[in-house]
Amino acid sequence: MSVDECEMHGHHHGYLNDKDAYLSRLRRVEGQVRGIARMVEDEKYCIDVLTQISAATSALQSVALGLLDDHMNSCVLDAAKQGDDAAKQKLDEASKAIARLVRS
Repeated sequence: MSVDECEMHGHHHGYLNDKDAYLSRLRRVEGQVRGIARMVEDEKYCIDVLTQISAATSALQSVALGLLDDHMNSCVLDAAKQGDDAAKQKLDEASKAIARLVRS
């Protein structure tokens, strides 16, 4: 089931209930990244810049894990209820997303 098929069947993405919270967190990360750019422009100490990069990375990973959890509990669960190819496709999709997160 592709994204379009997912929406055509009346399915709503799992993160919609927490959309505002995700957007708020992403805006904070955006601010952190702008702050990191300013630190580099201002030639701040390398370790301080790296510390801020680590914090921004952790914040993004937290958002990613939340989205993944929402996806598993919504999109994947709904597909599993349908069974057959839809379930297999969503599980494969989730597995690939997890692999990408682990590599990052």
